[in-house]
Amino acid sequence: MLPTENRLRRREDFATAVRRGRRAGRQHLVVHLRSGATDPHAPGESAPPTRAGFVVSKAVGGAVVRNKVKRRLRHLMRERVDQLPPGSLVVVRALPAAGDADHAQLARDLDAALQRLLGGGAR
Repeated sequence: MLPTENRLRRREDFATAVRRGRRAGRQHLVVHLRSGATDPHAPGESAPPTRAGFVVSKAVGGAVVRNKVKRRLRHLMRERVDQLPPGSLVVVRALPAAGDADHAQLARDLDAALQRLLGGGAR
């Protein structure tokens, strides 16, 4: 499970990541990243934590399938949240093919998208 401080919850934060961030698409998902965005709602001078949110529409499948995909993506992101710059906003949008994908395929696509967004990979 993704820790509470690393969860993206507010609509404005989702919109900021999607509209102002960079994106990388793969077969099963699209990742939007807004690097090092400062959080005006965070008190104090410390760097805000990286936060991630997930969008899984009905096109992916029924409720059981959507929840399974969300759980898998949260688990995968928990392992990768430390690799991202502090204060980053990440939105992972599952594509319809994600409903049939297994854990390894989602992990591969997430890693490839994050590597591209962080400047480490070609198309």
